[in-house]
Amino acid sequence: MLTTEQINDLHRLYWSEHWPIRKIERHLHMGWETIKKYLDMPAQTPAGRPRSSKLDPYKTTIAELLEKDPSASAAVIGQRIRPLGYNGGGSILRQYVHAVRPQLKPQRAFVRMEPKPGERFEADWGHFESLDYQGDQRKLYAFALVDGHSRMQYLEFTHSQSFETFVRCHIHAFQKLNGIAREIWYDNLATAVAEHDGRLVRFNPRFLAFAREFNFYPRACNQASGWEKGKVERGGIGYVRQNFWPLRDFLDLHDVNRQGREWLDQIANRRLHSETRERPVDRFQPDALRCLPIITPDYRDTVEALVHKDMRLQFDGNRYCVPHRFAGRRLTLKADSSSVTIYERVTEVVSYARSWRRGQTFGADRFEAELAEFRPAAKRSRAQDRLFAFLDGLCSKAALEAYLRDLADSDRSLSRQIAELLELIRQYGPDAVADAIEKAATARAFGADYVANILRQQQCPRREQPPLRLRDPRLNELVTDPLSLLAYDAYILTSEKESDDTPGTETPRSESDGHEPPSGDDPL
Repeated sequence: MLTTEQINDLHRLYWSEHWPIRKIERHLHMGWETIKKYLDMPAQTPAGRPRSSKLDPYKTTIAELLEKDPSASAAVIGQRIRPLGYNGGGSILRQYVHAVRPQLKPQRAFVRMEPKPGERFEADWGHFESLDYQGDQRKLYAFALVDGHSRMQYLEFTHSQSFETFVRCHIHAFQKLNGIAREIWYDNLATAVAEHDGRLVRFNPRFLAFAREFNFYPRACNQASGWEKGKVERGGIGYVRQNFWPLRDFLDLHDVNRQGREWLDQIANRRLHSETRERPVDRFQPDALRCLPIITPDYRDTVEALVHKDMRLQFDGNRYCVPHRFAGRRLTLKADSSSVTIYERVTEVVSYARSWRRGQTFGADRFEAELAEFRPAAKRSRAQDRLFAFLDGLCSKAALEAYLRDLADSDRSLSRQIAELLELIRQYGPDAVADAIEKAATARAFGADYVANILRQQQCPRREQPPLRLRDPRLNELVTDPLSLLAYDAYILTSEKESDDTPGTETPRSESDGHEPPSGDDPL
């Protein structure tokens, strides 16, 4: 026997909250028979002799009156039975009429609709609690589409009921079923139906454009008439709640959709249907469906987002990084349930996997490292470039960079130390300096003076100058034929001789030159 509190909770959930009996069963841990018993009889009455009522002689008359007009009020019925001798109160009459009226209320009759192959799909949404992403709760929705003839079903779970998500689910269902029915029925969804007044229906203009692209006719059920698409109500969302959802654990959206696909392929579309007595997969006729368009339109979620100075743009609670050259500009972001792609007009910039956990940043390490390569303060100076160019191929680039970093950590001026190293290269040559730097690094001796000491200990300074290293490496590979300087000497001497032979011209004689002027004979 239930307590008074349990009986009150039962009636509150059923009559006030309008909970279905199956949900009350799970919530109160009661059987279906127990719930029905206490709904019909809130409290058990002790056994005893039934009490007579002043209404007993008139109950048959009251039933006949209510059968003629189920809407007749207790006051009107009282007016009819008082001339027959009823002298009871009005409250007992009202209670009795209220108790027996639902039993006499006529039930509505319906015509079963059995569409032909390829004639009708039915689509609907269902809410299925939420998924947890390390503390972030995301509502979970199920999109179901059922073929009216075969009961072949498509199921997809999402975290949104937006128009773009709604349309993408349609496209995925069409692709899975390999075709489109002539009509698709909806239960006045806001994404499909903008306004419904009686038999007048105004569809969402964007949804009509989608229907035109995929060549189907949308139909809206009458208001509060979900039975008009009962195949997706009971055999779609209802069957998912009953057969798929219980006793399952899910990691994320990908996992719940993976399990949903397995359930469709192994159970839902291969069961023996109670109405058709056939398996949906055997009854389904894809050849009767209309063909898909050759080019599938892009119905991803699309937003224009500003790239901030930190190279990040925000979308759905997360931050996505792009190359530094887009800072301060607006880029186009397109997202679906699996990916987030960023475009500059029609050119793809970068793409990321979709994350349903909020507060995450993606791509920061990659693009911040690229920024460090292009930032002027991070570039090497011209003196460093010259040093690396002279020592290119003679010592490891990584070893030279490590030596300069350790040199920068000392108290010495880095620019002055590099200038002194370049001077040592001019005096001793790049080969000797590269070898000396390696020895200095091994000895943990950081400074141009240490390198100079090593060079002085090993060899004498070079007298010849190292070849000039140009920035363009192709110019460093040019080879020219050496010319003799005797031709230039002969040209100079010939010019001096001609000037001596000219009348009236006197060649000045240098006081510091103790030799006689050259004779007319050619010294060469």
